[in-house]
Amino acid sequence: MSKHDPVNHPAHYTGHPSGVECITIARHMGFNLGNAVKYIWRADLKGNAIEDLRKAAFYIEDEIKRRELAMALKP
Repeated sequence: MSKHDPVNHPAHYTGHPSGVECITIARHMGFNLGNAVKYIWRADLKGNAIEDLRKAAFYIEDEIKRRELAMALKP
């Protein structure tokens, strides 16, 4: 069993039942979507799922606003 590393591999980063670390997926996304996935992925691993889901919703809403603004600015 590996030693707990609170900086590089905290338990809530590596505790997903899939065995996959969230960053492996999130690295392939933009900032907002990657953060949303991160909070959804870890929601049940940190003890406050509702807070993490609200954080995910924040990043999704921010991405929607960003894309809507970009569309509005297109000629």
